[in-house]
Amino acid sequence: MSFISYLLNGLSLGSVYAIIALGYTMVYGIAKMLNFAHGDILMVGGYAAFIALNSLGLPVPVAVLVSMVVCTLLGISIEKIAYKPLRKANSLSVLITAIGVSYLLQNLAQLIFTANPKSFTSFVGIEPIKLAGGQLTVSGETVVTIVTCVIIVVCLVTFINKTKAGQAMLAVSEDKGAATLMGVDVNGTISLTFAIGSALAAIGGILLCSAYPTLTPTTGAMPGIKAFVAAVLGGIGSIPGAFIGGIILGVLENLAKAYISSKLSDAIVFSVLIIVLLVKPTGILGKKIMEKV
Repeated sequence: MSFISYLLNGLSLGSVYAIIALGYTMVYGIAKMLNFAHGDILMVGGYAAFIALNSLGLPVPVAVLVSMVVCTLLGISIEKIAYKPLRKANSLSVLITAIGVSYLLQNLAQLIFTANPKSFTSFVGIEPIKLAGGQLTVSGETVVTIVTCVIIVVCLVTFINKTKAGQAMLAVSEDKGAATLMGVDVNGTISLTFAIGSALAAIGGILLCSAYPTLTPTTGAMPGIKAFVAAVLGGIGSIPGAFIGGIILGVLENLAKAYISSKLSDAIVFSVLIIVLLVKPTGILGKKIMEKV
């Protein structure tokens, strides 16, 4: 029963990583850049939800919507102000800018909300489920997080494959120049990608803080990095890959904490990244792209 409990908690944590990793993988797949400020957008979403629920007294669904809108606007603004001027710059310039935006958001949050941790009220009102005669208890947060992750992945895959905007994303991902010649609004498509990824970060932030009810300006830093590892593990650029990578990483981290050492769990997670890059750099579902030179 203890193993099943650890496994379910790992699935819950992995689902959060997967939701965050979807933002990484979409932005990389379409804009070919790594948005390392993504984890900090998650943090902003957590604060927006916290204020909407506790200070403004809004209902939970409205507070979630407010958080998603705030993160969506923030993601689009970051793309327009920080990343769009670097669209044709080398990857190192974009990477340094992304790290700079990340630290900017963290320090702004610290100035506005202070560094003191805030007690986050869970957004999940479902009572814990008792199984096996009460020997196994599954929290409402675990159930909602796993179900939400599956629904998001299914909706995203359907959106990408079945809608005109999704097909435009695939076209931009394949060849921006050719997509422009075919009448695709490349700038609008990239902005839409940032908007979707940032809205998902808001959901991930709310679910993370509901399960681990502490909110600080650095809340999104480590989950953001681990979600990036999950995206690389699954194959960055692949939506199903981000889901698989997140689940594997969450389960691995939780089992490592339970059976090896809580102090070594992060080291084990990052060692996975090293092993993947050495053995299969494209990840589980990633594809090797041949370039003509």
